[in-house]
Amino acid sequence: MPQKPNVVLVLVDDMGFADLGVTGSEIRTSNIDRLANDGVLLTAMYNCARCCPTRASLLTGLYPHQAGIGHMGANLGTPAYQGFLRNDSATIAEVLRESGYRTLMSGKWHVAGDFIAREVDSWRVGDLDHPTPRQRGFDRFYGIVDGATNFFSPHFMLEDDSRVEVFADDFYFTDAITDKAIGMVEEAVLHDKPFFLYFAHAAPHWPLHAPAEDIARYDGVYDKGWDAIRTARHEEMNGRRILKQNWDISPRDEEVVAWKDIGLADWEASKMAAYAAMVDRMDQSIGRLVMALKRLGQFDNTLILFLSDNGGCAEFMAEDGWAKFFPDVTHDGRKITMGNVPNLRPGNVLTYQSYDKPWANVSNTPFRLFKHYVHEGGISTPLIVHWPNRISQPLTAHAPCHVVDVLPTILEATGCPYLTELGGHSMQPLQGESFLRLLVGEDWSRQQPIFFEHEGNSAIRLNNFKLVRKHGQDWELYDMDKDRTELNNIAGRNAPLEQDLLKHYDDWAEKTGVLDWDIALPRLLDVWKLQSAHG
Repeated sequence: MPQKPNVVLVLVDDMGFADLGVTGSEIRTSNIDRLANDGVLLTAMYNCARCCPTRASLLTGLYPHQAGIGHMGANLGTPAYQGFLRNDSATIAEVLRESGYRTLMSGKWHVAGDFIAREVDSWRVGDLDHPTPRQRGFDRFYGIVDGATNFFSPHFMLEDDSRVEVFADDFYFTDAITDKAIGMVEEAVLHDKPFFLYFAHAAPHWPLHAPAEDIARYDGVYDKGWDAIRTARHEEMNGRRILKQNWDISPRDEEVVAWKDIGLADWEASKMAAYAAMVDRMDQSIGRLVMALKRLGQFDNTLILFLSDNGGCAEFMAEDGWAKFFPDVTHDGRKITMGNVPNLRPGNVLTYQSYDKPWANVSNTPFRLFKHYVHEGGISTPLIVHWPNRISQPLTAHAPCHVVDVLPTILEATGCPYLTELGGHSMQPLQGESFLRLLVGEDWSRQQPIFFEHEGNSAIRLNNFKLVRKHGQDWELYDMDKDRTELNNIAGRNAPLEQDLLKHYDDWAEKTGVLDWDIALPRLLDVWKLQSAHG
C-alpha cells in the first residue's frame, strides 16, 4: 500500500499579495520562491480578510460563521459569533488523526475565544470557551493562543499543555516555532507515522520586530518611498506574467499622501525595512524546515501549502489604540515604548509599532484596500503548493479558490475520509471543493460561489463576476477577468445578474447566521465595556 503523504500547511500573518519575490517584491524570499517555481502558484486564492475568521475557515473547511468565528474572539451571543471553534466543526488535525496521522502545530492558534494580553493571570486557557490545539486534534503544540505577541519577549506561550515562562536572551518567536516544528517532525518520523504540521507564523503581523542583522539588509531600500516601490512591484509582477491579465494598478489609497510630500521619510522607510526583515526571517525559517524534511527523507512525499491569512494590515499602532491591550514591559521588566512614535526606529524588543496604511498599500499591490475589507486587497493571497511525488510540472494557475477548499484538497490528496461525527456531535458538511486536479495540471474550476462577510463588508464571487460592498455602502459589481483591481464598477448595467448574485449572497448569509454589523457592533462594544470594567 502506498505511504500516505505528509502535509505541511504554512500560514503567515498579515502578508500582502505582493510581498514575495515570486509575486514581484524586492524582499528576499528565495526559499518560498523556490517552492513556487518548482510547484504550483495559485494567483486567485482567497482568505477571509482577517486572522481569526481565516484560521477558523482554513482549519475546518467551513465558512467562518459556520465554524463559530463570524467576527473575532468575542462572544456576541450566537453560535456563528461565539468566538471559538464550534463542536459541530472538525479541524484538519481531528480528521487526519482519525486516519492515523501524527498531528503537530507550531505557531499562532487564535481560534479560542477572547484574551486581554495585559491580563494574563486571568486567562482561562483550556476551558470550554478557550480550547487549546491539543483539545482540537493536535498531538503536539508550541506557540501562542491569542492574536499577537512581542517576538522577543512573548507575554504568554504554551508548549503542549504547559506555560512557557523562560526565554533565552536570543529568543525570537519565528526562530523558536521553527526549531520546535522541526523537532516535532523528527519525533513523528521516529513514530513511523505520516504527519500533518500546521506551521502558523505570527510574522509579519505587528509589532515590527526583527533581528538587527535582517533589518540591516534593507537599510536604504525603502528610501525611494512607497509610490516608487509600489510601481516597481507592479511592473515586476507584470514582467513575470504572474496575474491572469496585466490589470491597471489601483491608485494610491486616497488616505495616503504622496511620498514626496511627507516628513520623517527616514522613519517611514525604517518601518518598511523592519517589516521586510520579518518576511525575510520567515522565509529563512521555511528554508530550514525544507532542509530538515530533505535530511529526514520526507521532502518528496510531503505536500506543502503556503498562504497568508489576509492582506496587508493598515492598522496604525497608537499608544491608546491596539497597543493598550498588550504588556508594556518585557518578561524581565524593561519598559517598552508602545505605539508609532515618530523618529523611534522600530525593530527591537523595546518598541511596538506597525508599518501603517501606506506600506500596506504597497503590500497589496496592485489591489484596493486592506485587511478587514473584502475588496481584493483584503482577501487575496498567493497560494503556493509543492509536492514532488505528485506535482511534476510547475504551473501558475488563475482559477479562483478559497481557504474552505484547502481541507477537501488535503483529504483527497491523503485519501482520508471526512468525519460525520466527532465527540457525540454531528459534523456540518464541508463547504469547499478539492482543487487537487488543478495541482496536477488538469482542468478545474470551482462550481459553487465564494462568499465573504466581515464587519458588514460583504462579497460574492461567481465565475468571473464579483459583487462587493463596504459596510453601509452600495454594492459594486466587477468583471474579474477584465478588472480584478476593481477600478470599473459596472453596477446598474446588468440587473438580472446583480439580482441573482444578491439572492445567492442573502441565502448564504441567512443560512450561516450572518449578523447585520449594525446589530453585531453594539454587542461587541458591550463586551469590551464589560472587559474594561473588570480590568
